Amino acid sequence: MLKLTPNQVKVPVDVLPEAREIYIDNYLAATRGTGRLMLFACDQKVEHLNDDFYGEGIHADDNEPEHLFRIGSQGVVGVLAGQRGLIARYAADYPEINYLVKMNSKTHLIKTAQDDPYSPLLYSIDAVLAMRDAGVNIVALGYTIYLGSEYEATMMAEAGELIAEAHANGLLVVLWIYPRGKAVGNEKDANLIAGAAGVALCLGADFVKVNPPKPAAGDTATSAELLKRASAASGRTGLVCAGGSTVDATKFLSQLYDQIHIGGATGNATGRNIHQRSLDEAVRLTKAISAITLGDYDVAEALDVFNGLEDFKL
Repeated sequence: MLKLTPNQVKVPVDVLPEAREIYIDNYLAATRGTGRLMLFACDQKVEHLNDDFYGEGIHADDNEPEHLFRIGSQGVVGVLAGQRGLIARYAADYPEINYLVKMNSKTHLIKTAQDDPYSPLLYSIDAVLAMRDAGVNIVALGYTIYLGSEYEATMMAEAGELIAEAHANGLLVVLWIYPRGKAVGNEKDANLIAGAAGVALCLGADFVKVNPPKPAAGDTATSAELLKRASAASGRTGLVCAGGSTVDATKFLSQLYDQIHIGGATGNATGRNIHQRSLDEAVRLTKAISAITLGDYDVAEALDVFNGLEDFKL
């Protein structure tokens, strides 16, 4: 089992002295004391509307929003990421969950062919701090940047200011950075994803969420091998990969293991692969994912957790 002590947490110098202990506590809470992040992404109700929550192959449990919080409570996650209003509606009943408030979101209705993507802030950090002061267990903020969009400068400026304010108040920040827009030819180009990781570092993010790179035609390197470039480029900003659409558990856990142990990722960010399942199966999958991410289990051991042959607790 991985173990990180408070003295081993690298605190950025933009964290005010009076917020230093809060930052360390939040970092250890978010990473469950390991330095790796298991991010349960629950922000798709805006991003993808109801497409990810109802339909063929999606369990009926998923159309009820509280399903997300039941999973977060009964499973093993580092943070549950969702919009401020979603968290505000349910957090009182699930105070034990570590929350990440997603500060911007947009729907998928406007395509890149119509307009380059821009996702502005939905609310101020003061509104989030007020919730924290009221007792909601908020440990981090999240923000999406579409690198390559004609609006990238605006999003980078918003993210930079957000990170400065968050750190001053002891909160972590995870940046979602996806190359996207008419100027981007290949959103999953390995070098472009590495560039996105470097942008997150320069903006001061604690973690960056990227899509796993896709090998180009004729490239013999695997996605995990290509990911090493981005993990190196991110420096002291931890890199995690988006989980993508739902796939077989064995395939998903194998990809996750390779991303960490070959690609150098410092965790994972998974949404649909978890919440589109029944509550029981979703809870078991969070434990299997956390067994690899937080417990350093191998794939076979994690599959035993998923199949209910072994439990995983921190």
